[in-house]
Amino acid sequence: MTVPFTGSYSADDVEFLLTPIEMEDTPVAVKEALIQSGRRHYSEMLTRESLPSDAYVQLFHDALALNGRRMAGHLLILADRIARLRKGRIALVSLARAGTPVGVLLKHVLQRHFGRKTAHYSLSILRDKGIDRNALRHILQRHPPESLVFVDGWTGKGVIAGELAASLEDFAASDGIRIPADLFVLADLSGSAAVAASHEDYLIPSCVLNSTVSGLISRSVWRQGIGDPAAFHGCLYYKEFEPHDLSRFFVDAMLDYAEEVYRQSGVPASERPYDSKRLKAVSLDFLKAVAQRYRISHYNYIKPGIGEATRVLLRREAGRLLLENPGSEATRHLLWLAESKSIPIEVCQDMPYRAAALIKEVK
Repeated sequence: MTVPFTGSYSADDVEFLLTPIEMEDTPVAVKEALIQSGRRHYSEMLTRESLPSDAYVQLFHDALALNGRRMAGHLLILADRIARLRKGRIALVSLARAGTPVGVLLKHVLQRHFGRKTAHYSLSILRDKGIDRNALRHILQRHPPESLVFVDGWTGKGVIAGELAASLEDFAASDGIRIPADLFVLADLSGSAAVAASHEDYLIPSCVLNSTVSGLISRSVWRQGIGDPAAFHGCLYYKEFEPHDLSRFFVDAMLDYAEEVYRQSGVPASERPYDSKRLKAVSLDFLKAVAQRYRISHYNYIKPGIGEATRVLLRREAGRLLLENPGSEATRHLLWLAESKSIPIEVCQDMPYRAAALIKEVK
């Protein structure tokens, strides 16, 4: 029997349906030029991560202290909705990588506070490439399609939510199995998720770090022409980071917060109802205005929200950081990253999000 790949988590936390691989390092500037020229897809390259500095790690701990309790309440809200919507054993399917810590936490919350047997898998979904069908087939050998629950951390523009829906339509056509395309997230900024605990752009602590809060795995990698039609998408495993890993620390800290919230008040009341059409309209208006103001040729280069802005500053060639309030605790880590990389910062008090990042266009 093959031992499940769990990254730096335990088998009780998650099974990664990813194949650990070795991969050459592509510097950020080279990667950006290849992506924007159309010569390579972003999912075919990786820039190796570096360990964050002590000062930056402290910003993660500050974020946890600032919003850990709020995130715990949102986990309880999501778990409650999942428990109501799914009968029998639940199969959480988190979208690697940002969805993985959320999926780990939801599994434990569902079991501890709702008494529900829950499995948790994490698989790859890539823009333009879709979901890993082999990973889906692996899950469906063990669970009925109606038990699956797709989980991510947040939505930005809603691209991955759309990719999920399109991928599952294609899967139904190819494999004859229809799976609910409902996406469950902590924060839905674009009105794209089926269920969200919040629609506010708030600082989700796990977004601050990369692999060291996500089981020491990289983002997923598209593997073309590998000779194995049953293989999963790939990832790097940063074994050398094990002494600095905070993945399990984060889980334990968040479960303590969840225990505290549940003991004091049970499942929190959901935040005010929202209008998904309005959120989508706000998102589109923002993208149009930013594209026009900064002469940006494609919406792919605009990343709204704290989570998406963080990804850009950590992984891409950022051209500009937009902040609603430069003195906000919620965006201190973005300010730190931008200043450390000499990325221009602009205050936009009238924008609908706390932050947004613009990818630098390579001419």
